[in-house]
Amino acid sequence: MILNEEDIESKLEQLSGWRRVGATIVRDFSFTNFAAALAFVNQVGTAAEAADHHPDILLHNWNQVRLTLSTHSHGRLTEKDFSLARKIDADSGI
Repeated sequence: MILNEEDIESKLEQLSGWRRVGATIVRDFSFTNFAAALAFVNQVGTAAEAADHHPDILLHNWNQVRLTLSTHSHGRLTEKDFSLARKIDADSGI
């Protein structure tokens, strides 16, 4: 379901650390080392595959991960984006 501006703002307020960038939501994560960042990327990949909803994932600066969620097929934010963001937050414990 495509979300209107009011729904997006309301759902974004319920998330911790996520911000809106155009038609996406973005969150940056920092880890103690490369191995922990890579393990997190794999954890997100597993959750994304199970949800059949795949974020853009950037692993950079040896311990930093940026996740960008958007429903590419709709060119907008949908409930799938926020659902996966909540799952990532719950699973990561960060």
